[in-house]
Amino acid sequence: MKHALLTALALTVLATASPSQAQTARDLFSSKSTPSSHGAHPVGRHAKGCLAGAEQLPETGPTWQAMRLSRNHNWGHPEAVRFAQQLSVAATKVGWKGLYIGDISQPRGGPVFGHASHQIGLDIDVWLLPPERLNLTRAERENISSLNVRSADRKSVNSNWTRAHHRLLEATARDSRVNRIFITAPVKLQMCADAPKTDRAWLRKIRPWWGHNTHFHVRMNCPKGAVGCENPAPLPAGDGCEEAIWWVTDALQPPDPNAPAPKKKAPLVLADLPRQCGDVLNDG
Repeated sequence: MKHALLTALALTVLATASPSQAQTARDLFSSKSTPSSHGAHPVGRHAKGCLAGAEQLPETGPTWQAMRLSRNHNWGHPEAVRFAQQLSVAATKVGWKGLYIGDISQPRGGPVFGHASHQIGLDIDVWLLPPERLNLTRAERENISSLNVRSADRKSVNSNWTRAHHRLLEATARDSRVNRIFITAPVKLQMCADAPKTDRAWLRKIRPWWGHNTHFHVRMNCPKGAVGCENPAPLPAGDGCEEAIWWVTDALQPPDPNAPAPKKKAPLVLADLPRQCGDVLNDG
């Protein structure tokens, strides 16, 4: 009898809980299809925050197309939207027709399916596939795949990697608005090998990370004057080339079968985010 009463009480509490208590932050923010009415402002950190007053990257432009439109992830801070457009023009200078732009953020930012970051509208995924044309239909954008530039053994680049890719990534890294760029480790090592022995400071921004063999991820700095927007910790000194070797050696070794399984992180809830994110979420 006591067990039944406790169960009934728990169900009553769950049924009367507010959406912010009963749902994850990802559920809440993904349910919003339009931006807030606030002025544009990134709130919090790239991996724990939200975005007020987002701007939408147009689906198609003279030198870009936004991909996977069904996700509604082509929203960002206005500076990120301008940057994506400008980078697509820079791509024409390396011989491409432009860029296919992947995820930026949701209309109000916040935790997003498939990413740890992309929460404050200052992260941009750029496909490594040089566009053959920039008039893809919505259906084609859902089904086309990007280009894998990593070898099957995950230790080097494959024949899909080109000098144009190098030039595009270098141009991106040299932009002062860019905090860092995530890309598969073999690309980092190949760029280290190909860069001249002088003028290598920009290589510091090229950071190896898992799952980035078909796109590169641009993380922008917080805009000037954006109070409450937090940049990541500064990058380590040096070009990062020696450290990148770990990613194609030790990191690829089979895991220790006797090691304890890593604990899964609990999904973020609204209370985990900066207080202002509640206002962004509930606006309108």
